[in-house]
Amino acid sequence: MSVEKALSELNSKLSEKELRLPVSFDDFLDYAQRSPNNVLRNIFQLFSDMIDFYIGKGEDDNPEDPEFVNFVKYDCSRLFVEGTDTPFLADRPFANRLVNLARSFRTGAQRNKIYIFEGPTGSGKSTFLNNLLKKFEEYTDRPEGFTYEIVWRIDKERIGGFGNWQDVFDRYQDLRGHHSGEGEGSVVEEIQQFLTSMEPLEVGCPSHDNPILIIPKAYRRNFLDHLITDEAFKERLFNRKEYEWVFKEDLCTICSSLYHTLLDKLESPSELFRMIYARKYQFNRRLGEGISVFNPGDSLKKEPIHNPVIQKILNNLLKNSNAVYYLHSSLARTNNGIFAIMDVKSHNKDRIMNLHGIISDSVHKVEHIEEHINSLFIALMNPEDKDVVESVKSLGDRIMRIPIPYVLDYRTEVEIYHNKFGREVDNRFLPRVLENFARVVISSRINTSSGTLKEWIKDPKVYEQYCDKDLLLLKMELYSGHIPTWLSEEDRKSFDARRRRSIIAESEKDGLDEGCISGRKSIEIFNEFFSKYAKEGSLIDMGRVHRFFHERKDQFRTIPEDFLDSLVRLYDFNILQEVKESLYSYNEKEIAKDGMKYLFAVNFEPGSHLKSVYTGMDLEVTEEFFRKIEERLIRDTSREDPLQFRQYVQKEYASKTLTYEMGVEKKHIRNTALFRLLLEKYQYNLKETVLNPLIDNDNFRSAIKDYGTPSFNSYDKNITRDVQLLMKNLKKNYQYTDEGAKQVCIYIIDNRILEKFGRNAAG
Repeated sequence: MSVEKALSELNSKLSEKELRLPVSFDDFLDYAQRSPNNVLRNIFQLFSDMIDFYIGKGEDDNPEDPEFVNFVKYDCSRLFVEGTDTPFLADRPFANRLVNLARSFRTGAQRNKIYIFEGPTGSGKSTFLNNLLKKFEEYTDRPEGFTYEIVWRIDKERIGGFGNWQDVFDRYQDLRGHHSGEGEGSVVEEIQQFLTSMEPLEVGCPSHDNPILIIPKAYRRNFLDHLITDEAFKERLFNRKEYEWVFKEDLCTICSSLYHTLLDKLESPSELFRMIYARKYQFNRRLGEGISVFNPGDSLKKEPIHNPVIQKILNNLLKNSNAVYYLHSSLARTNNGIFAIMDVKSHNKDRIMNLHGIISDSVHKVEHIEEHINSLFIALMNPEDKDVVESVKSLGDRIMRIPIPYVLDYRTEVEIYHNKFGREVDNRFLPRVLENFARVVISSRINTSSGTLKEWIKDPKVYEQYCDKDLLLLKMELYSGHIPTWLSEEDRKSFDARRRRSIIAESEKDGLDEGCISGRKSIEIFNEFFSKYAKEGSLIDMGRVHRFFHERKDQFRTIPEDFLDSLVRLYDFNILQEVKESLYSYNEKEIAKDGMKYLFAVNFEPGSHLKSVYTGMDLEVTEEFFRKIEERLIRDTSREDPLQFRQYVQKEYASKTLTYEMGVEKKHIRNTALFRLLLEKYQYNLKETVLNPLIDNDNFRSAIKDYGTPSFNSYDKNITRDVQLLMKNLKKNYQYTDEGAKQVCIYIIDNRILEKFGRNAAG
């Protein structure tokens, strides 16, 4: 790129700064008319818009679910990861809490509070706040995030000009002092040049008031009714609590004094409004403008901020030393901004106490004047410091505590490992094993006693094949937004909105105990584990995860005693289903024929010779005919009587299928409920028994080991066909590599997993 082109591009970028230059009040009102949503918003509405801009609406996993409780999947990467020095990985429970908090700001009901994000050491609180403020600052520097403040441009000629230059010199002499070696004339000349350069005199609102507040309160509603043409926005403006501030807030004391003093000096209000401008509110954490962050070691400074230069100019210009008292506190600099306390310790304890009265009444006394402060107050706190805020009872209703615990969603924990060690670590694990490592860590963070789970799941032993006795594995799935398929239909139906909200609420109490595996400790543990096992030739399997934590059970006492065994059992069950599903290959057309033949034959006694009206095939109805099909329809013929099943099918067929569905509704046999039920049972049981004839065949195991080698072609064609199908589907449907697919199949055979769950185990 040439120098000329580079400078041209830079010039183009810098031209965007024009958007930040002060604009006349008329131009501001024109913009307010076109974009009222952007102009008429305070810090709480701005913060809510920022969260929505970076996170969006989220993704509902089950849009058809009638018990939906708005616990959705949010992608927080744009807010907490992209463009940050240290990413913060927000799990699903915390992301929902943050979004719900931001949306509550839009109701207007959450003001006058300190928002304390409470979490144990190592939970990422500081990273969270730093990244949040960084993105807030970036957002307010984008057109979508612009907000505006009042700036005065006072035309000295319109209000009578300055006084005698000698008087100005006398007033400034105590400030500037004599310049040694220079005469008085040169000092007066310097002051003249200084004052001339300030024509017109520009005074920014130190409290960053929205320019719309310059309209007197008594006239604002009527004024905005005429100004705003967007009827939908106007309805919200006049009726929603979030916009109450527009009609209730006063100008800061300095702007109010200027307004009334200048109005007295000018011939008409229109001349006054020509001196009022709007400029972009420039948020700058480093300068403490709009964003101020206080660490525990930062000293307390209560001295008011006074600008003698501006004060003397105003006194001379307005011919009255008492007209405008240019004085404000440091709190004014974050009015309509964010005041953040990094940790409630040392001097920050006093800061919290000092904010009590300000938050209660939004008023702060600075010498003899009052400031109205409406800031977003945020604090970070460790659980052991809660006594600081709980010791003052009157502060209780002015605090909202938002838990920021250790990660409770195992998928997010895996993302943390990816972030620290790179995504290539996945290549050293069998599928789902890395997620299970994360589950072990998270098991230390979840309370083993859950009132909601006890009230909902009456008999946890029913799920002992899939879950631990404390149902932590179930809770982890729910925290990740997933309802496990292994839950019974009855329990799925009873998992109503009330119970869901109660489970989500428990996430605010989990992950706060510093005795569990912290975020930092988790990374250390994973590093130790990965360094030990990644060098071995085969992929990391569940056996190594189990061995690693079991050998260190004294070190990890917060991991529930039976959790590892339960996790391995669930893993074994899941991979068994994957292998069954991958090996299962059925001919739906042939299965449908068997189903239609069976439905037709149940109406006749054995010994009958018939021609099926559904298939056109000749049938000989015998007990052998029924037995072959019923073996595939009934999971366990030793527990369920085939004859009773046949009688049930015959009754349903005669009373509902034939008479109503086919007779009244004119459905084809394939579209009836009974046929679909038989088809589903037939397919399911075929899949469940698909491994039975192969698992005890030594050639099957050997063929798997030799898959991908020249020796593989020496096996029986039926075996090679089955193994090829198995490998293909494991890779396609479950993300295995060739090596991983072979390894997991050998694991199932050598550990006799099929027998562990029974030859006809439920899936």
